Order: sequence, then structure tokens, then C-alpha cells
Amino acid sequence: MSELFQDYSEAVARSGAYDEMFAPGLIARRSYGQVEGALKELSLADVSARADSMARTFLDRGVTFDYAGEERPFPLDIVPRVIPADEWETLERGVAQRVRALEAFLDDVYGRMSVVTDGVIPRQLITTSAHFHRAVHGFEPAGGVRVHVSGIDVVRDAAGTFRVLEDNVRVPSGVSYVLENRRAMAKGLPEAFGQQHIRPVEEYPRRLLSALRKTAPSGVDDPTVVVLTPGVFNSAYFEHTLLAGLMGVELVEGRDLICRGNRVYMRTTAGEQRVDVIYKRIDDDFLDPLQFRSDSMLGCPGLVNAARAGGVTIANAVGNGVADDKLVYSYVPDLIRYYLHEEPVIANVDTFRLEEKEAREHVLDRLDELVVKPVDGSGGKGLVIGPAASKEELDALRSRILTDPRGWIAQPVLQLSTVPTLSGDKFGPRHVDLRPFAVNDGDDVWVLPGGLTRVALKEGSLIVNSSQGGGSKDTWVLSDSPQLPGPDFPRPSISVREQVSVWPVESNWRDRQSEQEQQ
Repeated sequence: MSELFQDYSEAVARSGAYDEMFAPGLIARRSYGQVEGALKELSLADVSARADSMARTFLDRGVTFDYAGEERPFPLDIVPRVIPADEWETLERGVAQRVRALEAFLDDVYGRMSVVTDGVIPRQLITTSAHFHRAVHGFEPAGGVRVHVSGIDVVRDAAGTFRVLEDNVRVPSGVSYVLENRRAMAKGLPEAFGQQHIRPVEEYPRRLLSALRKTAPSGVDDPTVVVLTPGVFNSAYFEHTLLAGLMGVELVEGRDLICRGNRVYMRTTAGEQRVDVIYKRIDDDFLDPLQFRSDSMLGCPGLVNAARAGGVTIANAVGNGVADDKLVYSYVPDLIRYYLHEEPVIANVDTFRLEEKEAREHVLDRLDELVVKPVDGSGGKGLVIGPAASKEELDALRSRILTDPRGWIAQPVLQLSTVPTLSGDKFGPRHVDLRPFAVNDGDDVWVLPGGLTRVALKEGSLIVNSSQGGGSKDTWVLSDSPQLPGPDFPRPSISVREQVSVWPVESNWRDRQSEQEQQ
């Protein structure tokens, strides 16, 4: 093996993690054969030059993210994460199963609440969730779908077993990096990319548009779809513009929309045009100032009433955040059994519910051994890793748990699997997770082959979120047969955003924006 992998085997042994590329003894797994062969032929200078080239390409294309107030190219490592066909088949079934169960759960809790009546989940757990919205209780969304797009975070533990870490069915983000990573890696490591059958990812925009159109209000033959963005200062704005362009639909802000007679219209230079489907990239609290935050300038007054009347489809549906609650997450295996009458394909991570007295006492005695998470947190915010925390941090955490036990869960520290990642002058094992994206059109749940692999760039770190300094890898799902090329990317359309004047940026804009950062 190349000198780039010097000391790699010892580093993996120290971490105690399952390595995706190498079996013990630095023997490449079969799925990584082509990658290993390509890397053997490269020197450090070659690898560094390709990494720099990919970073420049991302910067030129605007594939950036905000980290500590600085705009940076999204880090993409040159070693992909490779998933064999048989492993992907299990992941695909497990993700689709989970989406179907969460769809049934959301339909139930905003309707009959039979899951409460039958004793599967406590009523108080649902009604005390920060994202349970009574404003949308009791009505069916137009099109009958609540979870149009989902991102189910999956990890592999030290034994090599896949487990679901959390569910994202509110405003899941990151799919733009999946598309852009594939573009870059086809050029960054062509020796390996061209020598095996890798399932394409370019179909995602077409699948998403088809699902959005299919779930439009009844009686609409040719629905108009828009992507609703908070604006250019949002950290995921690149993704909003990319998806709108690839789907060939308009990108709008709340001020571009108007509600009248329980219908939604967008302002264009040619006059008002009716909107039938809104793919929202705004948190619920900022969507409609008449129903939620009255000081929000990101949404449009009247959207919830229009949706309630069946005049517009909002994707994902308002109120989905209750299914993202990490306390609800602990019940999802039970929800799968209850709604689908199936056993979970992918297990949860073992979870302690700190609102339960026995579990709370057990956790408080072992805070320095566990990972403790806020139930409504995202992006790694608020998470405390016990073994890495100071005594002061653990004491403060103990106080917060005792004050609000409903607001926390605890889990064992998982040594997430590792993939070789360039660090300095050689490759080192870095921990990764995986976010497969699923699109639900009401009849079928399609899972994008691969998803977003996020990687912790610091040695030993388990925090993979980009907002916390993490990066990404292209995810290659292997196929036993050649794949047909994906559809060409359509030309981006001219958005309404470019046709209207820009309103003044308020002095407290960034403060407001930070409050509604996407997951």
C-alpha cells in the first residue's frame, strides 16, 4: 500500500471503529478494490493537486457553506465511501420502511390519535413536543402526503451494523452536496470511477419534481411548483437555487407570494400566477406570521389557511417536526410494528428517555460515559459527549436535565465507522455517518442511491456536521449490472427572485436567520 497509508492500521486499531475500506491487517474490502488500485498509483503531490482542484471547482460553482461567519468551499475528500449492492438493498428497504411509518404516524397524530388511544405512545409526549402544531390539527394535506422529502441519518457501529441515528422529515438539507460531489469525483478519481458500475444520483431532481406535481391539489392538471427560500443569507441557499434550477421551477421568497381567497399567487413581471405546490425550505415557525411567529418576514400571511382549505400543497407538511423529536425517535421501532405490522429493518441506537425516572437516575450516574442530546436539536448543537466533556460542562448538563428532563435523551458513545481521509501528508481514519434521502409521492418511496456521507475532519471527533467543521465524501452505491446514464440536468430557469427588487436588510437579520437554520 502507498506511503499515504503509513500508520493507518494502527490508527484504526486505536479508534476501535469499523473501517469501511479496510479489514484488519490493512486488507482492502472487495467493494474498495478499484479505489485501492487507483490510490496506489498516486503520490501525495497528485492527491493534493486533485483535492485543491475539487475545492477550486466548488468555490467557482458556489458550493459553499457558512462556518463561524466565513464562507468556505464545502470540504470534499478524494476517497469515496463505497457501499456494496447487498448492503444498499438493506439500507434502501429500511429507509423506505421508516418513511412509511412516519407518514402514518403524522397522519394519525394530527387526526384520530389512535396511537395514543392504543397505548403505543403517551399523549403528553406528543403535545409537549416543540414542533407539534395545533394550528394544523384535523385537516388532510392536499395530495395526501406529509413527508415528501426525508433524510434518515444512519451510522455503522463498531460491530459493522447499520443503525438509524435520527430522522429528518421537517426541512432535510444536503442533497445538493450529493449531486455536486458526484460531478467532482467523476473528475477527481476517474481511474476508480470509470472501472465499476456505480448507481447514478442525477435522477433526484426529476423524482422530486414528479412527486411534488403528483401531490398537487385535486383538479389541477398542470400544477405550478415553486421552491420557497428564506433568502440569500441562509446557509443552504446554494441548495435552494440548485434544486429550483434543476427542476426548472421558480425560486421565490415569502415577499414574492400573496394569499387571496385561500389560493396562493406569485408576483411576476407578467402579473400574478397561481401557485399549486410550495416546496418550502423554511422552518414552520417562520412560514406564516398569522399562525406562528408574528415578526417573521420570511414567509407569507395566509399560507396555512390556504393549505387547510386545500388550495395549495406545502411540502414538507407543516407540523412534521414532531416526528423529528428525538424522544419520538425512541418509539419509531414500535411505530413500525404498530402501523406496518413489520419488524424494523434497521434498528435504532439504544436510547435512554430522561423523562423516565429510572432512566434519568441511571444516566445522571454515568454522564461521563454517554452522549446526551437535546430532543429538538439539529446540526450537532447542544450535544454533549460525556467522555470529552469537562467537569464544569457535565455539572451544567446535569442541572439542565433536572430542570427539563423531557428535553433530553442519552445514548451510548458509538464509535462511528471510519473511511480514509486526507489529513496533511497521509490518510487517516475519520468517522462518518450517512444521510440517505427519500422522495415520497404517496404511492412509492424512492430512495436516492447513496446519499450524503458526512465526515469528521478532526482525528477522533464524532461530530460530522458541516456547521461544526465537518466535511463530506461522495457515496458510491455499487450495482451488479451497468447503469444507464442519468437524465441531463435541465437548464436553470429565471427565478422570480431575479425579477423583483431587493428589500433592505435589517440590522438584526442575521440574528433572526440563525434562529431558523435548517437541519
